[in-house]
Amino acid sequence: MSAFLALLAFLAHAGMHPVQVRIPVSGGTTLNAVLVLPAGKLRGPAVVALHGCAGPLPERDGSWAELLVRQGHAVLMPDSFGSRGLGPQCRIRQRTLKASGQRRLDAIAAAEWLSRQPGIPPGGVALLGWSNGGNTVLWTLRQLPDLPRGLFQRFVAFYPGCRTAADTADWQPSGPLLLLVGAKDDWTPAPPCHDLAARFPQLVTLVVYPDAWHDFDAPGRPVQALHGLATPPAGTGTAHTGSDPAARQDAMRRVAEFLDAGTP
Repeated sequence: MSAFLALLAFLAHAGMHPVQVRIPVSGGTTLNAVLVLPAGKLRGPAVVALHGCAGPLPERDGSWAELLVRQGHAVLMPDSFGSRGLGPQCRIRQRTLKASGQRRLDAIAAAEWLSRQPGIPPGGVALLGWSNGGNTVLWTLRQLPDLPRGLFQRFVAFYPGCRTAADTADWQPSGPLLLLVGAKDDWTPAPPCHDLAARFPQLVTLVVYPDAWHDFDAPGRPVQALHGLATPPAGTGTAHTGSDPAARQDAMRRVAEFLDAGTP
């Protein structure tokens, strides 16, 4: 079963009512995406959630979608990799889809599609992403001329690779950003995110969990070393991932409060 279909199955098993939708994007590609709507009245903002380099992770991505939907938010989860016939990209050094390139355009197209759907609250969409999806959040929120005005309201990035954005002199956020990272993360380390947050204290809120590794919000995952990865900065190809229940619980609270802060 593909990761995308596994995500659909996870949400259906959780009592959600996921719908598979198709979203046209530049280059003639059509994105497969999962749309989940709350049973009752919608509250803003609607959320576009971007998977990491492994593609959709049902337990992590799906559990966040379940939480946000139960809080009243519409959630759209596009599959950038599977829609193009690509598998996990974590061990691919020369990737054809980059966070600052096509994945950014995917995020914009998904948000535009979601904002046009009946009943979606006005005022802008929230963009959320994990790891490589978090990188995509950092590049999507950058103030550039082609970023549609008013499309995005707030941004949430879980353990993104902050180094490139922190080293880009003209990188500037177009809206409030919540950064959630682990102090022990050896795949996308926290220090560059400190640098980024220090530059924009009025717009960037950084939360660092002292005992957390990469994927700390994925439920039920023992900490383990992954090998053969393309991007850990140490150059060994090895990084650790695993759950931190306390950090996960705190992140759930913080994300809910952050989204509520943007609700009219």
